[in-house]
Amino acid sequence: MKWYQYIPTPPFTHNIRKMMNTDNIKTTTLTALVAVSKTESGMDYVQVLPENPCVGQVEPFRGLGYGQMLSNGSFEFTRHRIPRSQALTLLKLPHSSVSKCKDRTLRFTFIVNEGDISGFCRWLSEEAPQAADFVEKQLKTIIKG
Repeated sequence: MKWYQYIPTPPFTHNIRKMMNTDNIKTTTLTALVAVSKTESGMDYVQVLPENPCVGQVEPFRGLGYGQMLSNGSFEFTRHRIPRSQALTLLKLPHSSVSKCKDRTLRFTFIVNEGDISGFCRWLSEEAPQAADFVEKQLKTIIKG
């Protein structure tokens, strides 16, 4: 286990600032020790141990993010958001959909719950032809237009 002195430098370094919107940053400065250890799965486990702990000083959070230990001994962490697909749904069927993606591709997505797997083949044989007909009509419209 490694121990580091935690002295943050507000707001964040240049690398992290590029990855986030800095308009609404609420900075809390703590003097603390940071314990970094490896878990059995190989992931880093980071604990921040403040010198003067106070309930509510930092709002609880959970999520993926970017953390880095700087050469001056400060540790900085920024949550990162998982990019969501920006596809536009063109056709919605009971278990599937056809979407147009930002890169101008059409996506056919089929969703089945684990408990409903017995109807998969039937639903696929019913919905795939409907989706194919829809896509064919869309392509004909694009070619004519």
